Amino acid sequence: MLRFIDRVINAGDYSVLDELVHPDYVYRAPGQELQGVGAIRSLFEAYRSAFPDLHIDVDDLVAAGDRVAIAFTLTGTHAGALMGIEATGQRVSVDGTLFSRFEDGRIVEEWEVIDQFSLFSQLGVVAAA
Repeated sequence: MLRFIDRVINAGDYSVLDELVHPDYVYRAPGQELQGVGAIRSLFEAYRSAFPDLHIDVDDLVAAGDRVAIAFTLTGTHAGALMGIEATGQRVSVDGTLFSRFEDGRIVEEWEVIDQFSLFSQLGVVAAA
């Protein structure tokens, strides 16, 4: 899991995806479900396009059996369009959680929740109360 974060997310090295992600991979987030290695690559390419300096810091990691739970902080500078929001130049720091299940030594299923309200607030899209 840490190798996935370091190589794929933090370094933008997609050459290791087939080695780390199961062909039957499924990603779930509120209102979103993606299937396959190509879909998760496209998701990270979109985030890296919006945040060229995208970085994940692992705040906590718990592993049990074939599952891993991570609390993380995502940081980056909004330098490209994201979900229809043009680049703002804002630096963001957003908390999230990720639950992953492994099969045959590769990530096969994930559930992610990111604090999108905080993200949109930092980008100036919504006002913080």
